[in-house]
Amino acid sequence: MSSTPGSRVVVTGATGNVGTSVVRLLSEDPRIESVLGLARRIPEWTPPKTEWTSADLASDRTDLTGRFQGADAVIHLAWAFQPTHDPARTWRTNVLGSIRVFEAAAAAGVRTLVHASSVGAYSPGPKDRMVDESWPTHGWPDAAYCREKAYLERTLDTFEREHPDIRVVRMRPAFLFKRESASEQRRIFGGRFLPGPLARPELLPFLPDIPGLRVQALHTDDAAEAYRLALHTDVRGPFNLAADPPVDAELLGGMLNSRPVRLPRTAARSAIAAAWGLRLLPASPHLFDAVLRLPLMDSSRARTELDWRPSRSATEVLEEFLEGLQQGAGAETAPMRGRKVG
Repeated sequence: MSSTPGSRVVVTGATGNVGTSVVRLLSEDPRIESVLGLARRIPEWTPPKTEWTSADLASDRTDLTGRFQGADAVIHLAWAFQPTHDPARTWRTNVLGSIRVFEAAAAAGVRTLVHASSVGAYSPGPKDRMVDESWPTHGWPDAAYCREKAYLERTLDTFEREHPDIRVVRMRPAFLFKRESASEQRRIFGGRFLPGPLARPELLPFLPDIPGLRVQALHTDDAAEAYRLALHTDVRGPFNLAADPPVDAELLGGMLNSRPVRLPRTAARSAIAAAWGLRLLPASPHLFDAVLRLPLMDSSRARTELDWRPSRSATEVLEEFLEGLQQGAGAETAPMRGRKVG
């Protein structure tokens, strides 16, 4: 099923980094009649054709089926990154909450389900070539984020067999950034007291060059455009989403005018583990282990079948994000509120 005039779309996690971009694009799409945004906290920001409702996916008392009634499509973006010290809690929101979304979509007769998977669902892979969507999605088992994303890939395998009438699309984006997400992502991964102004190039004469630290980035708005296109295109299955070029210490060093200095994995991991153990750093050493093993993704399928192209290079994405980090940029939703520290 592809969307037609009069379509109603429900978006979970609608006030976060990806959700705000998806809701904005859908509100501007003449083929979408209305958008219902689900979030734990209702924002003051209300784009055209959009209404909000409060929903906690971690609670089995939340009536998702009722909220999905009359919807042509559900875009499932809701995700909790923290607390990293309590994986049972993130499991309740991310895995059990997602299963509630899938089951409610089927019960409400929704015909299209677009799920936010991730590069983090992939098994360890190469850094010197790119893999397509057939690469195994078993994740890195020691990292809760990857474990949860991989588990939902298996859940959707079963869901698709049991509900062949529902068109299921899985988006597997690279790391997503935009200017407005800077404060939120600083809090999630660096901690609320990490000063954003430290991202100034003149304060970073040296840059750690860690073996295996080569990843991909994408502007959040470009990812949102892929979600929008998936509503209007009769496609199923997974889509890799990433911009060129891959990001490593050499590229970052050129951007920041900093000199890469080789740092052993063990030294970097020990420092992260110590800070995480003292609760000074929200990002866990297990996620660091996973990032070093993530494969580089080939986005050819999205380019061919969705006619999707990133509008910004990975370099442009990071430049915009770093500027937002320095300025404490944010948006008019609770997860995205701006705050400058330092």
